Amino acid sequence: MAELNFYSGTMDCGKSTLALQVDHNHRARGRVGRVFTSRDRAGEATLSSRLGLEVGAIEVTPELDFWHFVVDALTHGERIDYLVCDEAQFYTRQHVDQLSKIVDELSIDVFAFGILTDFRTRLFEGSARLVELADRVHTLQVEALCWCGERATHNARTENGEMVTEGEVIVVGDVEDDDPHRSAPSVGYEVLCRRHHRRRMTAAVARAVALSPDVLPFG
Repeated sequence: MAELNFYSGTMDCGKSTLALQVDHNHRARGRVGRVFTSRDRAGEATLSSRLGLEVGAIEVTPELDFWHFVVDALTHGERIDYLVCDEAQFYTRQHVDQLSKIVDELSIDVFAFGILTDFRTRLFEGSARLVELADRVHTLQVEALCWCGERATHNARTENGEMVTEGEVIVVGDVEDDDPHRSAPSVGYEVLCRRHHRRRMTAAVARAVALSPDVLPFG
């Protein structure tokens, strides 16, 4: 039986690396698949990992219809055994509905990868629908860490090193470099534990506090 699998976690927990590994493992066993992504850090139509690996992919746009894409390929004699769908948080509800139909009607496995919540701690549309429909929801076991060393559970957007909680939902960026000698990007992302996300204490803010002669009253 084909299945719709959803692998989720915070940024920096290895989702894209696993997506690449899943594709490799299936291809190594003679299966034929298609790789999809949306707004990858490496640019359009590319699935990339922070480890430096990348493959060409099909860019998922609002206009893409997964069902029509797959049916058209099959009717032209192409073979498709599975789909790898990275950055699935950016997909629409309709995209996920189409993927579930592909699993049920065409018996094609779908492996979707994405983060659950945005920088406001609200579920992404695509991720919410995947949680509702997926046969299996997997929490990735490679834990991303907050700057304090605790398990990171929240994605934070930063501007010049400081956390922001308002703005456009989708702004493409990457997790910030933790090297204190390199300046933070104007817009970036950082993974934080819930406590420091609530306090809006990014790594840059924590460093500034540590260097300040004033004592910050933590409560």
